[in-house]
Amino acid sequence: MKTRNNNIELKVVAAAPVTRRARPWRWNRPALARLMWLGALGASWGVTPALARDEAAPHATPAVVATAAPEASNAPVRQANFGQERPSKDARHVADWVMDARDNRGLPFVIVDKVDAKVYVFYADGRLRATSPVLLGSAVGDDSVPGIGERPLSSIRPEERTTAAGRFVADLDKNLHGKQMLWVDYDSSLSMHPVVTSKAAERRGERLASSTPLDNRISYGCINVPADFFKTVVSAAFNKTSGIVYVLPETRSPQEVFGSYDVDERARALQARQADAGLAAQAGAN
Repeated sequence: MKTRNNNIELKVVAAAPVTRRARPWRWNRPALARLMWLGALGASWGVTPALARDEAAPHATPAVVATAAPEASNAPVRQANFGQERPSKDARHVADWVMDARDNRGLPFVIVDKVDAKVYVFYADGRLRATSPVLLGSAVGDDSVPGIGERPLSSIRPEERTTAAGRFVADLDKNLHGKQMLWVDYDSSLSMHPVVTSKAAERRGERLASSTPLDNRISYGCINVPADFFKTVVSAAFNKTSGIVYVLPETRSPQEVFGSYDVDERARALQARQADAGLAAQAGAN
């Protein structure tokens, strides 16, 4: 899972979460030789360095700003539409906040719920496109080990195999074997890609199909999804556009990671202000 790509860290105002995306890769002979070696090593895992060159980041990078709760705002409350799905409290909290704060900047977005081992892919307007179980890093944790993107798989200890939480600007790209994947964070080599079932002992296909999330922790950190789901949902959602991936934390709160606020609380406050304004207007008319 772990290979190295450079990244640009977007400027973040106030306490907004760190957001990263790719920087075009400049080839040199040592780097090219290393990439070829890593490509052969990582093929069985489905993740190798992107064929970046100058096409690594073809889309404009959206601005990232802090999104504090608009307590005094009379703007209508906006919430995500999960349809018939019943997400976890944290998944709904973040999805509603994304829409109300317009944190996705008009782009499609994805929420990865590590605790429930599920992914939710949304249209830019907050309608759920589809959901699926996912496989995640085998270790519990919300941070990547510094420098892990530069290390070979054989050196990565079990406790280091985490799927980092955070807000990431993501793009489709291809590995050295021409297979498409969604690059989530180049710095830690975190991607979302179709599940690889070449190692029968890992039973990755069976793990995805099981009814419990307890057996979905098996990867080196990358996010594995069913092949059909990646093709028909993820690839379609990110076709010719960037998008935002929100990986929910499992050791911290969403508020700590994203700076999010409670949209239901804002709705109640707005309703109370409107009721007070109505009473005041009625009193003035009398």
